Amino acid sequence: MLLSCGLILILGMFFGEVFKKFKLPSLIGMLLCGILLGPSVLNMLDDSLLAISADIRKIALIIILTRAGLNLEIEDLKKIGRPAFFMCFVPACFEIVGMIIFAPLLLGMNLLDSLILGSVVAAVSPAVIVPKMLKLMDEKAGTKKGIPQLILAGASVDDVFVIALFTSFTSLASESVFSFTSLIDVPLSIINGILGGVLLGCLLTFVMKRIQVNSIYQLIIILSASLIMVSLENMILIPFASLIAVMSMGITLQMKTKEISKECSKNYSKLWIIGEIFLFVLVGASINIQYALHLGLASVLLIFCVLIFRMAGVFVCLIKTDLTLKERLFCMIAYCPKATVQAAIGGIPLAMGLSCGESVLTVGVVSILVTAPLGAFAIDKTYQKLLCEK
Repeated sequence: MLLSCGLILILGMFFGEVFKKFKLPSLIGMLLCGILLGPSVLNMLDDSLLAISADIRKIALIIILTRAGLNLEIEDLKKIGRPAFFMCFVPACFEIVGMIIFAPLLLGMNLLDSLILGSVVAAVSPAVIVPKMLKLMDEKAGTKKGIPQLILAGASVDDVFVIALFTSFTSLASESVFSFTSLIDVPLSIINGILGGVLLGCLLTFVMKRIQVNSIYQLIIILSASLIMVSLENMILIPFASLIAVMSMGITLQMKTKEISKECSKNYSKLWIIGEIFLFVLVGASINIQYALHLGLASVLLIFCVLIFRMAGVFVCLIKTDLTLKERLFCMIAYCPKATVQAAIGGIPLAMGLSCGESVLTVGVVSILVTAPLGAFAIDKTYQKLLCEK
């Protein structure tokens, strides 16, 4: 296992840097590295590591969600107002509707499997969007109308909303019979997750203000609390979205302890460097190349079909705003890239033994390979033309 970890870190970093040189997202290089090292090609990774890869990917997801919570300024959402609120869930809902329509036609999936696949694919990628929007903010492109801030704020909450839906849908799928009445667990799990995260954030704030420890110990305390909370999700009797609780905890800490959250965010950013490599290399290693080739063009066509729905959802969110048509088009383009969430949760249905598991993982990876490079390229090539004021 130690050799496998060493190969993942050094080769994942190398492939990522190579792709950066070509101005492509480094995560694509990490994914391809995982495919090469995995059982489908070179088979150089230890089976014991692959057996726990789902848990490792979940830890990486906890890290990125906590980091997002520590960095999310609620004031930004308030300033932008209604469009920011709608961007948190409307585009994702549109995309899931598109998946319900096209997944049965192209992949032969039933309703619940389509919902699970839709909740995996519908999340937008912070790994692609965050650095691009920060670059726009540095160049003052679209900042007067809050366009980069709108996309950043909406993308952060969009991921948590989709993850909450995914958790609820997979819970329904694990039952022997699908029940529409069980869908009430979706809003309940979101509400309980928010409340649980806020309470834990308040408790951690109380503790860390009274116990003076350095920033590394603060990171350990927060990460440990997150891991324990996620592990308890299946032990409590009420619907509880632990991943949304993780982000709610981070937001609470950010609001109540500015200095502590700022230091913790820096340390989480460093921790994410390792987490990102493991996340994308391991998800690449999980891909069954033969099955991916079997799905072929159908999976690619499915991605483009649901992206049209997503872009329509973004357009709806921006109705009655002062944005020009060009600026709205840019928002629609910028809200398409996928990567982090698909890599983190795409393999969970397969690990759960669900019949749709192989399809969900494969389409999730295809969505990364298609939208991450195209989205990054499109943002770079269009923002100067589409964002009117600089």
